[in-house]
Amino acid sequence: MIKKLKKFFHVIAFFLLLSGCNSPTDPTDPTPRISFIDAGDYPYAIGVNPVTDKIYVANWGSDNVTVIDGETDSTTTVSAGEHPYAICVNPVTNKIYVANYGSANVTVIDGINNSTTTVNAGLAPNAICVNTNTDKIYVTNQHSNSVTVIDGVTNSTTSVSAGDEPCAICVNPNTNRIYVVNEVSYDVTVIDGQSNSTTTVSVGDWPNAICVNPSTNNAYVANNGNNSVTVIDGETSDTTSVGVGTDPCEICVNPSTNRIYVANHISNNITVINGETNNTSTVGVGSGPKAICLDSNTNKIYVANYNSASITIIDEATNDTTSVDAGDGPQAICMNPNTSKIYVANYESDNVAVIYDPEE
Repeated sequence: MIKKLKKFFHVIAFFLLLSGCNSPTDPTDPTPRISFIDAGDYPYAIGVNPVTDKIYVANWGSDNVTVIDGETDSTTTVSAGEHPYAICVNPVTNKIYVANYGSANVTVIDGINNSTTTVNAGLAPNAICVNTNTDKIYVTNQHSNSVTVIDGVTNSTTSVSAGDEPCAICVNPNTNRIYVVNEVSYDVTVIDGQSNSTTTVSVGDWPNAICVNPSTNNAYVANNGNNSVTVIDGETSDTTSVGVGTDPCEICVNPSTNRIYVANHISNNITVINGETNNTSTVGVGSGPKAICLDSNTNKIYVANYNSASITIIDEATNDTTSVDAGDGPQAICMNPNTSKIYVANYESDNVAVIYDPEE
C-alpha cells in the first residue's frame, strides 16, 4: 500500500511538471527536468547502451530486467535469474550481462531481439564488468571467492581465484588488467586479462568500491572500514592512502580532468581527489549518497542520495551544487553520453527517474 501511495505522488509530480510548474520548454529555467518510468520490483542496478539508446534496469524483487527505449520511454520486460544484482553492457556487441545473485548465474541479453542465454557462475555473483577490447566479461562471486570469466563470443567460462568475499570489480582496457575488491581479506586481486594469472595488493579495511583512470593507470579503492581511498599504481602496484569522509561506498573518475569522486554515505558529502597531487576537497550533498556517475560532456557529477530521495548535481569547475528530487531510495545511476540523459533506479518506488540537463 505504501509503495502504491508513493507511486501515486510521483505520478502527480510528473503531471505538475508538464502543467508548467517547471516548464520543460522554458529556456531560461536552469532547473533540470525530470520524469519517471515504471520498472519492476526493487530496481537495484542500471546500465546503458549509448549506441542503441537502450537502458537496462535489473529488478531485484521481480527477477527481471526492464528495457527502456531512450527515445520513446517505452519499456519491455525481459526475464532474468533470481535476484538480479548487477548489470553491464557491451556496446560493441550489443549484449547485456546480468549477474543473478540468487541463482548463481548470468543472464545474457541480446540487445537486438531481447532473447536470453544463461551462463553459470559461482555462488552469489554480485558485481560484473566487461573489457570491450577483448570481449571478456568478469563476474565476482561473493560466496565462492572467485571470478568467473566469460568469453563473449562462445559464453564459455573460466574460474579465477580471488580473495575473501569479492564485492566490486573494474577493468583497465588499456592494460588489460582487472581489479577485484575483496571485502573481507582487505585486498585487491589483480588479474592479467591475457593469462588470467593474479597478484594481490593490500588495501584498507573493508574495501567495497573501485574505479580506474585508464589515462594515468591508477586504480582507486574506497575502504569503508577506515574512511580512506587506496591509490594503486597500475605499473608498480605501489599504494598510497588518502583520507576521505565517513563510510565511503562508491567512487568514480573523470579521466579528462584527473579528478576522483568518492561518495561518503554517512558524512553526506563527496570527497574530490586531485589525481596528480592526491590533495582533497569536500562537497556537501544530500543524505546517504549511494551512487555516483559522470557526464564527461559537461563535466558534471551526479550523486544519488538514497536517504533524501534526491540527486545532487556538482559542477566540476566550481563545485557548485544543484539538487533535484528523485524517487524513493535512489540506488543506482547511469547516463547516456550521447543524449546527456541521466537514469536513476529508485529501489523503494519501483521506477526510474530520467533527468534532462537544461543545457542540452
